[in-house]
Amino acid sequence: MKARKKSVSRGGGAVAVLTVMIAGAAGCAGPESFTVSDLCGRKVDSALVAPFLPEGETLKVDDGISAPGQPRCQVYVDGDLHLYVRGNIDKADFDILKATERSMRRLGNPAPVDGIGDGATIADRGAMAVQACTYKGEKRQYILEIDRVDHPANTVERREALQKLLRAHLPVIMKAEGCRP
Repeated sequence: MKARKKSVSRGGGAVAVLTVMIAGAAGCAGPESFTVSDLCGRKVDSALVAPFLPEGETLKVDDGISAPGQPRCQVYVDGDLHLYVRGNIDKADFDILKATERSMRRLGNPAPVDGIGDGATIADRGAMAVQACTYKGEKRQYILEIDRVDHPANTVERREALQKLLRAHLPVIMKAEGCRP
């Protein structure tokens, strides 16, 4: 049985729940592939999110924990958290990558990556990037964190997918939050 794809999108502050049922010729149900084109109320290339989502029966994208300047969203498949995205606008004089070095180790083998913002770290199960910006006329920095990632099973593929998502989503989410480079 071939899986159908469903898109999930929602307005800011909403919780989107997609329950998928597949009716087969014999009435059997099977896992579904999901498409997410919105993270934390911001458009995202669904192909960049797809690697993190296993097939399943239900998809829930929760951005109800967001606040102005602090977008947050969690993506669940069959009740299990598979992607947690957080953004923050913080003080410009704080070295967040150094301060979080220890916590990045819990995500497995963190390593710096060039070409994403002013600095980025990719680990086995998460990533973080920092970019200096101007927010409401003040020097600030934008911090984008992605964690709780355990899919795809291949760690090299997972790290590559994290890097692609981080690189593409950082400028999008910064612009949406009004934090200009």
